[in-house]
Order: sequence, then structure tokens, then C-alpha cells
Amino acid sequence: MKRTRGGSVPRPRWVFLLKKGYQDTDTSLQSSIITKVKGVTFTNTSELGERLWDVADYVIPPQGENVFFVITNLIVTPNQRQETCAESDSISDALCYEDSDCPPGKPVMTGNGVRTGRCLRVENMTRGTCEIFAWCPVETKSRPEKPLLGKAEDFTIYIKNFIRFPKFNFFKTNVLDTKDLKYLKSCHFGPKDPYCPIFRLGSVVKWTGSNFQEIALQGGVIGIQIEWDCDLDKAPSECNPRYYFSRLDSRFPGNSVSSGYNFRFAKYYRDGAGVEFRTLMKAYGIRFDVMVNGRAGKFSIIPTVINVGSGVALMGVGSFLCDLVLIYLIKKSHFYRNKKFEEVRSGHPVAANGKANVEQLQNLQTVEA
Repeated sequence: MKRTRGGSVPRPRWVFLLKKGYQDTDTSLQSSIITKVKGVTFTNTSELGERLWDVADYVIPPQGENVFFVITNLIVTPNQRQETCAESDSISDALCYEDSDCPPGKPVMTGNGVRTGRCLRVENMTRGTCEIFAWCPVETKSRPEKPLLGKAEDFTIYIKNFIRFPKFNFFKTNVLDTKDLKYLKSCHFGPKDPYCPIFRLGSVVKWTGSNFQEIALQGGVIGIQIEWDCDLDKAPSECNPRYYFSRLDSRFPGNSVSSGYNFRFAKYYRDGAGVEFRTLMKAYGIRFDVMVNGRAGKFSIIPTVINVGSGVALMGVGSFLCDLVLIYLIKKSHFYRNKKFEEVRSGHPVAANGKANVEQLQNLQTVEA
């Protein structure tokens, strides 16, 4: 008879508890984001003169969505009118030597207007640029060496987030539930006040590992991730948001053409004669993408029974497979077999003729402990 030695394999209870296998989960988070930027600054430039900038001037779009843009630098081309002028000499497609190089009516695809058929040269130069019909004068200035709104790092961003887990009908917001009307006017987000959703612009950039003056000069994209991980077996006050800040646009060494973020827009006016003109602005700045994700879990008997049953079944299968490998497949299987089993021989009476009775021959049984 053979008898097994050794104990049973301990159950991985910590996996069941750590992964919360006893909970039903909901990852279909419903979320709404409202944003507001506040702050003012003053500039004095040759193109714009003395100017006070408030939130209506530097935030695009003004509706307060989960994606918004804060202007930090500008190239301004004032008083543009629709007329003829020379194309910029930085546009290679517009360079010419004679009028035939500028077929009339053909647009300068990477430029600013439509060719008129004339090649304009400066003094006695052999090479010139095509004359175009466009908003003139065309943009020719380069990006300023210092950001126009360099003091914008002291602006503040207010991010209000409402969430709902529909499976459990659970609602939550990232704003402290208080009746104190002065709370949001004096608080700032930090370890001591995680329920204040007001962030200093310069601090957000710093938390991404970037320098504010550098990103303000050529622009960039910053992601603000709000993560909700709620254990609904605990009090609702234990369900708190976590914030993560990251630089989303690619940063390249040096002055790469792929660096930064910018776009153009214009403001239109009419003079006393009713002729339309505009001020063209090439805006550099920081685009913010606010993203929300999360999960909620709550005790349920169904996943508890399923996970407990699966764990028990898997432990039985695992023990069987281990024994199979150790007893039959490895080179020193006899050593494990001797440790796993012990052999007990049962004595039987011997026949008078000295020969063993066939039915009373040694009977070996294997019994697992």
C-alpha cells in the first residue's frame, strides 16, 4: 500500500482580496467637464499698443469645454486688406524670374493668395516674387524671442467634474460640498486641499516636467487626467479623484519644426468707407485636454461565488498537473515518487505446499493521504 506525504497547497486568498474578486464592477463612467480660466495681464507692443488682456481675449473657445487653449504668444499683422502685393520671399513656390513664372489665376498653394501674372523684383535683382491678390500686407514677421503673455503662469484654471456610475446609480463631483461662498475664491489645489479644483497654470506646467517660459514661447499640449477608483463598500467620502499631468505633444531637441502648437485667426473691421479690413494673429499657446476615466466596485454574491469556485477548481487542476510532471516527466522522478508515497506490504498466509496462493499474493494498494 502506498501513502502520500506532504500537505495541501495554500489557497491564494490574497489574490481574491487584492483584486476585489468579490465585487461587481462598473467601468462605463459618465462624465461632464466645465472649465474656466481667470487672470489679467498688461502688454505694450508696437502692433497693439497698450493693451489689457482678460479671459475673453486669450481663451479659445470661451464656452469652457474639456479642451481649451490659452494664448501665450502672438505674431500680429494689422490692417490687412484684400488687394495686390508681393508674395513673401520665404515661399519657394512664389519665386520667379519673369512674368511667365507667375501664371495668372493660379494659387500659391503654400502661400497667401492667387497669382496675378506679374513677377515683382526689387531694384536690379534678377529674382523676385510673384504678385498675388490676397490679404495684404502678408505675414512676414517671425516669432518673438519672449512670450507676449509671459505672466500667464499666474492665471488659474477651474475644472469642475461631474461623474456617474450608472450600474450603481452613484454620483460624485470633484468640488467640496460646502455652503461657504468664499471657498472657491481662496483655495488652491494641493495635498492639503484635494477637493479644490482650482489649479495655477504655472504649477500645472511644472508638474509635467516642463518650463513655463519655454512652452509659452512656442506652444504645447498638456493632458490633465482625472481618475476615479471608487470602492462603494466604503463611505462615499472615500471615493476621491486623482489627478495626473503630462505633456502630450512631442518635444524635440533644439528648434525642431515639429515643436510647439499654434494656429491663425483674424478679427474683422470696416473703415469709414465701409471697406473691410482685418488684423491677422498667429497664436502660440498651451492646449489643455482634460480626460476622465474610472471604475467603481461593490460587493455582489454572483462574482463572489464564481471567483471562489474558479479558484478552488484551478487549485485542484494545478496540484494534479504538478504531480504529473514531477512523477513522470523529470529525470529524478523516482526521488519525488519516494517522497510522495510510502510502500506498505501486507502479510498473507502461505499454502501448505509452500507455494503462495494466487489470491493471497501480495496486494499493493495506493491510497492518497
